[in-house]
Amino acid sequence: MLPNFTEDANLGRIALIASDIDCTLLADDGTMPPHMADRIRALDAAGVTFCAASGRPNYTLADMFPGLDRHMALMSDNGAAIYCRGELIYESLIPVDEYQRMIRYTLDDGRGCPTVCGIDACYIRSCDERYDEYFRTFYKKIVYMDDLTTLDRDVNKYTVFFPGNDSEEVYRDTYRDAWSDRYTVTNAGKMWIDMMNPGVDKGSGLARLCEHLGVDIADACALGDTYNDVQMLEEAGHGYVVANAEEHMHAHAGWLAPSNNDRGVAAVIDAVLAARASSAAVGTAGAN
Repeated sequence: MLPNFTEDANLGRIALIASDIDCTLLADDGTMPPHMADRIRALDAAGVTFCAASGRPNYTLADMFPGLDRHMALMSDNGAAIYCRGELIYESLIPVDEYQRMIRYTLDDGRGCPTVCGIDACYIRSCDERYDEYFRTFYKKIVYMDDLTTLDRDVNKYTVFFPGNDSEEVYRDTYRDAWSDRYTVTNAGKMWIDMMNPGVDKGSGLARLCEHLGVDIADACALGDTYNDVQMLEEAGHGYVVANAEEHMHAHAGWLAPSNNDRGVAAVIDAVLAARASSAAVGTAGAN
């Protein structure tokens, strides 16, 4: 069994906290921990960057953290776009002919709903508008089209939605072997298969953000719960899996954080702030 994150002896060294959103930062009812904006500003003031690391697009993440863009980082579309304090530091676009091939593959397979994640909006078939309420949870800007194969926009992620909760089975059955030699392909929970350019995932995104910030990745903390968090949990010097994650995720982390419903991310932030304050106090006392 993983040790509790409070047993991490180097909490005070953490300079970057990257947290997954769904089922990690957000509770099952979709709410954030209370006073999250205050925590993000407190981290910034203490020299620690908070990063929202998600499969959601940047425009949705920005809406979730209003007024905080200059105090944090946003890693959207599983690392395909990264903003740090309002500055775009990385972006990876999928060629038009390639994402059109992905669309045709999904249509030929006959399972799942193709959703094309553009920089400006998410593009979805008109016949799948019946899922609009659910889609709006993740995509604040949606364009419905009769024929997605005619789409020609800047796109950084291709996603297939499985309303029957069978994305893991379909991934193992077809998508993994058909595409993983050319693209990063992952499950994002039981309802999604995500496809990005090769070398794009939350782990490489974390490394890119660390390089931009001048932070050693050994001093980065990552929190997550599912497959598309694996690389990030493994890359970070402080990999924390939340208690609500499936058991197989424990193999990819070093410590266990409280569940999303128990506000585990907030508990980690509070512990890091307390550890850094304690270290600063000791340093000040030593100087005197």
